[in-house]
Amino acid sequence: MPRDISIERMRNIGIMAHIDAGKTTTTERILYFTGVTYKMGEVHEGTAVMDWMIQEQERGITITSAATTCYWRGHRINIIDTPGHVDFTIEVERSLRVLDGAVALFCSVGGVEPQSETVWRQAQRYKVPCIAFVNKMDRVGADYFGTIQQMRERLNTNPVALQVPLGAEDMFHGVVDVVKEVAYIWREGNKDDMPEEAPIPATIRKQVEEARTQLIEAVAEYDDELMTVYLEGKAVPGELIRRALRTGTLRGAVLPVLCGTAFKNKGIRLLLDAVVDYLPSPLESKPIVGITKKGQVEQRRPDDNEPFTALAFKIATDPYVGKLTYFRVYAGHLKKGQTVYNATSHCRERIGRMFQMHANDRREIEEVFAGEIAAVVGLKNTRTGDTLCNEAHQIVLESLSVPEPVISLAIEPKTKADRDRMTEALQRLAEEDPTFRVTHNEDTGQTIISGMGELHLEIIKDRMIREFKVEANVGRPQVAYRETVTGVGEARHKFVRQSGGKGQYGDVAIVIEPLPPGSGIEFVDEIKGGVIPQEYIPAVEKGIRESALGGVLAGYPLVDFRVRVVDGSYHEVDSSELAFKIAASMALREAARKAGLVLLEPIMRVEATVPETFLGDVIGDLNSRRARIREFEPRGNLQIIKAHVPLAEMFGYATAIRTITSGRGSFSMEPDHFEPVPKAIQDEIVKGG
Repeated sequence: MPRDISIERMRNIGIMAHIDAGKTTTTERILYFTGVTYKMGEVHEGTAVMDWMIQEQERGITITSAATTCYWRGHRINIIDTPGHVDFTIEVERSLRVLDGAVALFCSVGGVEPQSETVWRQAQRYKVPCIAFVNKMDRVGADYFGTIQQMRERLNTNPVALQVPLGAEDMFHGVVDVVKEVAYIWREGNKDDMPEEAPIPATIRKQVEEARTQLIEAVAEYDDELMTVYLEGKAVPGELIRRALRTGTLRGAVLPVLCGTAFKNKGIRLLLDAVVDYLPSPLESKPIVGITKKGQVEQRRPDDNEPFTALAFKIATDPYVGKLTYFRVYAGHLKKGQTVYNATSHCRERIGRMFQMHANDRREIEEVFAGEIAAVVGLKNTRTGDTLCNEAHQIVLESLSVPEPVISLAIEPKTKADRDRMTEALQRLAEEDPTFRVTHNEDTGQTIISGMGELHLEIIKDRMIREFKVEANVGRPQVAYRETVTGVGEARHKFVRQSGGKGQYGDVAIVIEPLPPGSGIEFVDEIKGGVIPQEYIPAVEKGIRESALGGVLAGYPLVDFRVRVVDGSYHEVDSSELAFKIAASMALREAARKAGLVLLEPIMRVEATVPETFLGDVIGDLNSRRARIREFEPRGNLQIIKAHVPLAEMFGYATAIRTITSGRGSFSMEPDHFEPVPKAIQDEIVKGG
């Protein structure tokens, strides 16, 4: 089966933004204007095609990234609509990992909000070229050029305005295309986003000329012909600007900015034109690089004739077909019924039915080609981030960066009948979501679930009840504390057991010392003269790392330290790996206690947006939560309070801020760093643990 469209006419894009900036509404309009759907879905009515989960429809938010395909100007556009809530940041992370370009949405009133910065950093990490769309231009307080200035300051990027708005707030009725030098007007009552061309109004001609000059100067260095024409003082044709702008965008050096209001159907067609004109095809995207079986770095080109190479970036459970594995093909092609090799888990997988996805609807396909995104049923041993490839040409691609959970709950089934179903449900949910972890506490016998926030775990619990029919009781949220050492400590532990026959003997001396935050665990072998034989050193390291997981002070993981193994002894007959592992584990606990231990707690970066009249009350409440206020930022008649607050103090804050501000305040938070817990609180935690 041949391709339906050539690879240079493909665009793989994501739509990313802060929560409530209008991502799903924009995607719904794109699907409507490209003819994929015949009725516009609305987020507030729970009818959005891309928000297909019951939990999304009830809450009016996006929880899981949804993929779809549409066609525009002879190009095929594969779109992934991503969540804006920080609790579901992995959905943005894994989408950006496999996309070639992105549309960054900004609210014209909110500007560059906290989660906007987070998703922007994620896009930069994966070197994804972007265009920006300033949405909600019809809202009170809309500020297009103010939002562009915020992009420059907060995102450290080079935004260039491709449009100048005609009016703002309830007077927003059109835009001027700076490149073409033509105005587009939306007439009252026109629901189809089909703007009429018109001359540029005389009142803003000077502003348009200034914007065009700034645009030309920003992109001139990317096209010699444009540079020459501009320096000679001649009129610069729009075609030259578009060519230079495309080059600058693909390099990540400039950020084209457009505007509109998705809810009122204004600006979507022009945004689609910009996607086609300025975002890359798979041929122009960053080259994909991996490690071969021989340990060599190898590049794979987006060509149907190259060895098959793909990345599994998402696992989802479909009630009708079972486990779906979403994958992006970087090279080669794949037919239904073929066998591929999972180079990450070192096993073969047979390709069953393949689908092109439209949110939760599926269209079965026979073959998938380089540059395409598809889903397959029946891969038993494939996880998120695994590489699928041709067994004769094995390669492992860079996997995903998965953030650590910050909140934990104890969960237990309500009845014996729920026990087995709960185990299966948790296992399947953890397969889908790498930021959701399930552990079993041996001391208490509790099952502990960990995630990115209260909402994340609330959704998990809700899905267990609805999808897996499991009733469960959930304990109070537990913070994912860490432990670390504050000084240097030395210890020696000799593990000896003699009970007739072969005994156990292991003797290990270590020195523990602190490392900077985020360093993890460093193991250094300083054994000289063979006092501990080399074959036992891995067992010593394993004993230390396993012991660190269980902590020393209060059972939380011990992090950010270096252990040097400096001495020891062994027995010709009785020494074993188990003996050295136990000796190392006990030595670590003794050395850590001597070094001095401190509990670390996750500190959240919080931004609260409140009306000025409630500012004092909100600050007082934050101070009672051990907040450190960093700065205030006025935005119209609102105040943005930026603070660092311990996660342990933020439980229930959503209710608190609504109560204090009569429902007019909002906040967002995301993990920032870990800090030592105050001594009095640490003593309480240790006593309670």
